[in-house]
Amino acid sequence: MRAAVLHEIGQEKLEILDDVEATGFGPGKVRIRVRATGLCHSDLSAMSGVLPQPAPFVPGHEGAGEIIEVGEGVSGLNPGDRVVVCWLPACGTCPACKRGQPHLCLAGFMNAGTPNYRRPAGDLFGFAGTGTFAEEVVVDARCAVPVPDDVPFDIAALIGCGVTTGLGAALNTADVEAGASVAVIGCGGVGISAIQGARLKGAADIVAVDPVAGRREAALRFGATRAVAPDELADAKQQITGGEGFDYVFEVVGKSATARTAYETTRRGGTLVVVGAGAMDDFLQLSMFELFFDEKRILPSMYGGGDVLRAYERTIALWRAGRIDLAGLITHRVPLAGINEALDQMRTGTSLRTCIEI
Repeated sequence: MRAAVLHEIGQEKLEILDDVEATGFGPGKVRIRVRATGLCHSDLSAMSGVLPQPAPFVPGHEGAGEIIEVGEGVSGLNPGDRVVVCWLPACGTCPACKRGQPHLCLAGFMNAGTPNYRRPAGDLFGFAGTGTFAEEVVVDARCAVPVPDDVPFDIAALIGCGVTTGLGAALNTADVEAGASVAVIGCGGVGISAIQGARLKGAADIVAVDPVAGRREAALRFGATRAVAPDELADAKQQITGGEGFDYVFEVVGKSATARTAYETTRRGGTLVVVGAGAMDDFLQLSMFELFFDEKRILPSMYGGGDVLRAYERTIALWRAGRIDLAGLITHRVPLAGINEALDQMRTGTSLRTCIEI
């Protein structure tokens, strides 16, 4: 079968190979025919080494498709079922799951260290234990979440990561208060989803911050009340909040520099939500005095900060009701053979989400 492969960390292009085999099928596993997958910035971060990932590997973790084979002991899933790939499945039994924090379950990460593809030249890993830039993928049955037949594969794929992450940051982690002022730094697919979440919660002012004009224009269509370039943020803070700072600021870039800006843009007693996934050696510096004196809450938000299965259901309900726009997030579509074009679109900021149709 075909798959897009990164041979070494640091390479900028993927190679489309047709001699790849999805491996590991057996008890408790399912084989999925991938139909659509989104390109998430985390895929680029894994390729560049910002996020740890063994190589060679097949990127992709935001995917949807249909089950073609079910392993022994799997219940509730059948061949032909439409599913979204959950890259961080909850085991249900670990301390994090028992505390009601299934998004912090580490069971899914254990899969990331086991190759789940093979070719004549050797084993391949799948990013985050999945690897959806391929025609087929074998995953733990907990990674395959059924979706209703009226949810198109491309919409389902977005729910698998970016939309769940952004919406959840606003709805779960921050729990934005109605009438609040909000700033979102970084307006790709995840940032736009955070904007939609803040709008759902009734935020009065939502300022979108991004260096790319096209993304700023898009943010206004999705619910932002104002869109500015990074060098205009200080003026927006002054004009909207009288210089005090925003009630909620979402950092959706994953860099210490933008996190520091986000902190300074948050009012005293306000909430900074860190959504972007950054590098292990990129440190955010804060003085002990400002931490104490400003009393700003710093809330990291991993995968939307809640039960992802319930989040999937909520997102589908909101989409059906017309309360959120998911189709509009897909600005480009390419076949698997055009994956490097999609990478360029992400790097230059010309896309919100590119859907790879497989």
